[in-house]
Amino acid sequence: MLTNRFEHPLNEKVRIYLRLEYLIRQMTHASQLNDQWQHQIFFRALFDLLEILDQIQLKSELAKDLDKQRTKLKSWLNIDGVDQSALLAILDNIDLAHHQLITASRLGQEIREDRFLSGIKQRFSIPGGSCCFDLPALHHWLHLPLAHKQNDMANWLKQLAELTEALNLWLRLTRDSGQYQPQIARGGFFQHDADDANLLRLEICPSYGVYPMISGHRSRFAIRFSPFEEGAGIAEAIDFKLAIC
Repeated sequence: MLTNRFEHPLNEKVRIYLRLEYLIRQMTHASQLNDQWQHQIFFRALFDLLEILDQIQLKSELAKDLDKQRTKLKSWLNIDGVDQSALLAILDNIDLAHHQLITASRLGQEIREDRFLSGIKQRFSIPGGSCCFDLPALHHWLHLPLAHKQNDMANWLKQLAELTEALNLWLRLTRDSGQYQPQIARGGFFQHDADDANLLRLEICPSYGVYPMISGHRSRFAIRFSPFEEGAGIAEAIDFKLAIC
C-alpha cells in the first residue's frame, strides 16, 4: 500500500540533525546530476548548512550523543538472544565515527576558506542573487566541463565526511530504536506519551487527503490531521502507523 512518511523531532537538537541530513541529501543528489540548475541547489544547501554550523557547537553535541548510544548498546553485550556479532559491529562503527568526529578540524572550515565559495556565498542570501550579472564567477563555473564540476562538489562533500558519517549513524540508530505500530486517530486527533523519545515517525495512506500537524516534547505529544484541500472533511477514524524513537 502506498504511504506517505513524516518525521517530527521531539527536541531542538534532533530538529537540527534532521535539517542537516536534509541539506546533505540535497547536496549529494544535486552533485550527481548534469544540470546547472541542480548545481545551484547544491550551493544553496551548502551555504545553509554552513549557517547552521556557525550557530551551534554541533561537533561536541553529536559526539556526546554517539557516546550515549555506545553506552546504551554496551548494556546489551553478553545478553542471551542478542546477535553479539552484529552488536559488536555497530559498536565498532560508533567508535570509528566518534574518533573521526572529535579528531576532525572545525566542521566545514576548509569550505569556509575556499576562495571561490566565499566569493559567492553572500549573494545567495539575496533573492535571485545568483544571476549571472550578480555572480559572473559562478556563471563561469557552471559552464565548466561536468567532470570538473563533479570533482569540485565531491571534494566539498568530502570535507563534510566526518559530520556526515556521524550524523547518519546516529540517526539510523535512533530510527531503528522504534518499531512502527498501528494506531487510529479519532476525529483526526491522536495523543500519546513519548517516554523520553527523540523522534516520531509516521506513515499514512495519502488517500485520506490529510497531513499531520505534530506538537510535543520528550514526555508527551499530540497529532492533529488536517485536510490538504480547503473545506474537505476528515474521516472519523484514520488508520496510520507510528514509531516512537
